[in-house]
Amino acid sequence: MVEVADTPELRATGLMFRKNLAADAGMLFLYPDRKKISMWMKNTLISLDMLFLDRDGTILHMAEHTTPHSTAVVSSRFRVKAVLEVVAGTADRLGLRIGDRAEHDLLPADQ
Repeated sequence: MVEVADTPELRATGLMFRKNLAADAGMLFLYPDRKKISMWMKNTLISLDMLFLDRDGTILHMAEHTTPHSTAVVSSRFRVKAVLEVVAGTADRLGLRIGDRAEHDLLPADQ
């Protein structure tokens, strides 16, 4: 179950100030166009795995076990369409790798 952040306001707030996140939950940040994304963990209380996704949900880059409250930039490294944030350790737990695909109705496979 993921929440969708598809407006500038929702993307700006993201998962800030949340004290916990269920193992099967997350937030999908959707952008109107593919572009390089820079994120940070300021005001984010829990460590996250960030999955940087192409239009069809293919994982192009991952930033695992991000540091809460950090203002260090976490870069997508590539032009992406979306970022999926999940609780830290999820990528390891699920065995996720670059090239795997996250599925969501808003990331159609036929793009």
